[in-house]
Amino acid sequence: MRVLIIGGTGFIGPHVVRALSEAGHDVVVFHRGNTKAWGPEGAPGEILGNRVRLLEYATTLRSASPDVVIDVVLSSGGQARDLMSVFRGVASRVVALSSGDVYRACAVTHRLDDGPLEPVPLTESSALRSTRHTYPPAQIQMLQHVFGWLDEDYDKIPVEREICGDPGLPGTVLRLPMVYGPRDPLHRFLPVVQRVRDRRRSILFSSSMAGWRATKGYVEDVGRAIAMAAVSPVAAGRVYNVGEPDTLTELEWARAIASALNWDGDFTVKPDGVVPPSLRAPGNMEQHWTTDTSRFRREIGFSEALSREDAVRRTVEWELAYPPAGFTPHQFDYPAEDAALASR
Repeated sequence: MRVLIIGGTGFIGPHVVRALSEAGHDVVVFHRGNTKAWGPEGAPGEILGNRVRLLEYATTLRSASPDVVIDVVLSSGGQARDLMSVFRGVASRVVALSSGDVYRACAVTHRLDDGPLEPVPLTESSALRSTRHTYPPAQIQMLQHVFGWLDEDYDKIPVEREICGDPGLPGTVLRLPMVYGPRDPLHRFLPVVQRVRDRRRSILFSSSMAGWRATKGYVEDVGRAIAMAAVSPVAAGRVYNVGEPDTLTELEWARAIASALNWDGDFTVKPDGVVPPSLRAPGNMEQHWTTDTSRFRREIGFSEALSREDAVRRTVEWELAYPPAGFTPHQFDYPAEDAALASR
């Protein structure tokens, strides 16, 4: 098949390119040219341009004659509408990457919905948010430092409606988990890795964060899952949760990271009111984000290629070798942490 990937040079995209190329598919990547597109045997085909001005490149993109289009960097309903307009009558299907933040459970966690907790695990038919724009403008601006494709109108619910609502162009929606792995722009493992590197003997957790569960996925597995969905005719018109089959607590994740570092210290769990503000839970952590990924596994035949232990080890090795050079959302206030650890 001929697959066009929009924005395939960041964190997840290269693994999609690699999985498709290794399976013998013809891959073309549409990107800005800031980062080199790559595959298992050199660079795939490239079309340079700006995703934000997609309509300006419509003629060139259509001339690529893709069978399937994968949009890795969809941010808003308007962008999704442009995507469908460009490829209607050309491609046979569009695959859009969405997020678990579409679920009502996300709004409950962020205290945007004061109603009852959502039952977990969340399935593809679980309730979606009734609120728009889960993340406030200040947080979107912060995340734009990491994800340049985010626009001010970021919301995956309108994206899904556009992708699933076009009778002339079938769509597939993949609701991704929290993705970790080498080149993670959010450095999700850094809070533990940095404290171990700084020779902390005890790592502090707030009680509500320690027990919270949110489905994650290793980046290579997520990339392969996207590639499998793109070339499977079964996926047309379907919505899938993607991620690991079981969900650890945040404390269990921290222990797995510490084990990969051969750390012999201990974790200390304290009430939220005792720990420093940077370590306090950001919302109602009684609401978990555990998703049921069995539909995708059953219909597409997906399973992880790497054990969690190996995935964590690879991620830790990368984090040690490439600490963030600039922006990071994590804070390290060791005097405040020491005071909390000493408290009773």
